[in-house]
Amino acid sequence: MPIKSRIRTIPDHPKKGILFRDITTLIKDPVGFRLVIDAFTQHFRKCVDEFDIIVGIESRGFIIGGALAYTLGKGFVPVRKKGKLPAETISHEYELEYGTDTIEMHKDALKKGDRVLLVDDLLATGGTALASATLIEKLGGKVVEMAFIVDLPDVGGSKRLLDKGYKIFYLTDFEGD
Repeated sequence: MPIKSRIRTIPDHPKKGILFRDITTLIKDPVGFRLVIDAFTQHFRKCVDEFDIIVGIESRGFIIGGALAYTLGKGFVPVRKKGKLPAETISHEYELEYGTDTIEMHKDALKKGDRVLLVDDLLATGGTALASATLIEKLGGKVVEMAFIVDLPDVGGSKRLLDKGYKIFYLTDFEGD
């Protein structure tokens, strides 16, 4: 698939034994970026009435989610790391393999009952996506689907999200490599 071939793999980052999948090479390529946005747009245009707003996870989810919100005629809401949003926020602390992190959304970002398409670049453990879904649900929203450019199924995030009842969509995966 042309998308997969445009993703750079960096061995031993952030630590030895990890193959880091870097999408910056994909999105700096105008053809690659267009392929991503066109593929997401084509897929979600069929169900555009099933969600009200797109939520993107910092930081690459902003790039993809913002462009997708534009092509589908939807609004966009960011999920940010702690301390980055200027107005009143809600937060959620979650576990990482090496500690904890906290993400936030503005308290007025969603209305009760808003149906959300959650977007990020890559699905690994699923921790950030689950934390983002928790924020959305705290505000009274419902995650109708999650979208990623890349799934790393060997890491277990897609299984984790599916086991929690979330619907996921991704454009490519790096299974076993």
